[in-house]
Amino acid sequence: MKTSQLDLRELLAFKPHGGTMSFLGRRMYLMDMSSHGLLRNEIIETVGNDLSCTIITRSGFIRGWLLAEQLKRQLPDVWAEAKQGVLGPMVCSMFGFGEVLSSHRTDGRHGEPLVETYFIGSYEAEQQLKINGQADQVVCWEQVGFASGYVSHVQQSTVYFIESECQGKGDCHCHLIGNYLEEWGDELTPFLPFFNGITAENIQAEVDEILKDENHRPQYLKQENNFPADTPFFSNSYPTNSYPMQKLINMALNVADVPTSILVTGESGVGKEKLVEFIHKHSNRSDKPLLAINCGALAESLLDSELFGHVKGAFTGAESQKLGLIESADSGTLFLDEVAELSPMMQTKLLRVIQERQIRRVGDNSIKNVDVRIISATNKDLEEAVEKGEFRQDLYYRLNVIQLKIPPLRQRGEDILPLARHFLADFNQKFARGVTSFNYKTADLLLNYDWPGNIRQLANTIERAVVLSSGPQIMPEDLPEEFHHNLSKPTVNNGIKPLNTIEKDYIISVLEALNNNKALAAKKLGMSLATLYRKLKEYHKQDLED
Repeated sequence: MKTSQLDLRELLAFKPHGGTMSFLGRRMYLMDMSSHGLLRNEIIETVGNDLSCTIITRSGFIRGWLLAEQLKRQLPDVWAEAKQGVLGPMVCSMFGFGEVLSSHRTDGRHGEPLVETYFIGSYEAEQQLKINGQADQVVCWEQVGFASGYVSHVQQSTVYFIESECQGKGDCHCHLIGNYLEEWGDELTPFLPFFNGITAENIQAEVDEILKDENHRPQYLKQENNFPADTPFFSNSYPTNSYPMQKLINMALNVADVPTSILVTGESGVGKEKLVEFIHKHSNRSDKPLLAINCGALAESLLDSELFGHVKGAFTGAESQKLGLIESADSGTLFLDEVAELSPMMQTKLLRVIQERQIRRVGDNSIKNVDVRIISATNKDLEEAVEKGEFRQDLYYRLNVIQLKIPPLRQRGEDILPLARHFLADFNQKFARGVTSFNYKTADLLLNYDWPGNIRQLANTIERAVVLSSGPQIMPEDLPEEFHHNLSKPTVNNGIKPLNTIEKDYIISVLEALNNNKALAAKKLGMSLATLYRKLKEYHKQDLED
């Protein structure tokens, strides 16, 4: 999972009716801001302002460091982007600290701060103004500590932040400045006592103790802790974030109002019928019928009658007159699915309808005028069919005035999770289930799968997972077996790596995907359990040396 794909729905897990909740596998609880503000006031009244600032700042530092450690352990792809600076503002937003207006990073040397951030809506400033009124000093103590701890972990060196402006004392925004401890000058001196010596060096052991062994949790928490934690819509059915689909939808909107024939192409399961519905809905024919027929599902004689209709007595069994789909769709849209399956005779008859805008029912001598827009779809290569003589060239050109090709799901990875969430909500409602989201490891499996069956396969997969899920999140084991054979994709996006590093990354990713089940991981990797343990021991030794 990449930073751009982070979503609280995959990171936050909770039981639908309350009790316990967790973020990235660590139990947490909700506290409203008024309670938080009153608690802060109680601390200040009990131990004084300076000691309260020290307690809250240090607590924030530990919280920020702990989150960074969790991201490093649980979401290595996201962690790899942390030093680029795109993750910090997103973390602040996700945790409700406030809205980041701007954030600037340097190397932290030559007199420039490492990080400089402006934000509004700080919860600490909000509670200060709400409970005590305007302060005469900065009040975002926890956020200062949190930023210091988080960035210290990212940089693996002690970084302290100070707040120079604060909405809690009447400024128009809050302004945080962070730099390496050794790079700070006299400006840090008034704030230094509030950190009380907490550094990157002395906190790691404490955090390691907290996270050292998840298996020692109380039994009643184990199940819960196994569930760690404005999209444009395509016809109000399929959400999409990807550029290729946005471009396609814009093109569909541009041609929706003209009567031009459209050919929709794409692999099976990509949503061709949904795109046709979208075009009709946004056309000036939307108040008229949209009728569809699968050209490959009927024998030629039945298809002839279905499309053109027939008069009474036209053939054996024609006991009454029947209106055909073309005539029924008059002034509306006719959707011909699997149009490549049309027989040569039906191709000829369809060509006449498109050219002359007229039809004749089976067994009838009279001609009827029709005004119908034809949209066809196929998952086959019609050009190749024309070259082989299987499809009329003139009909191909009539149908293919505008071609809309839907890319396969594997080529638009940005759409996988939004679609999966959409189907999750649908099946939750349909089956009256309370599955809230996807575990982040499940999300990674979904993102790394090739989806040969496209959106149809994704919908079926999510339906199966909702049915099988026994907790608040869809877990990796709720997915079909084939997903666990596609655990990671080699990439050189972050540079060329030595083979032993690639092997290490792959083995670690397999263990993460299989919830650290070493016996199953060894089996999937095709190695003995002893070999897996030996390699893990080597990796641990390398990490200590690094």
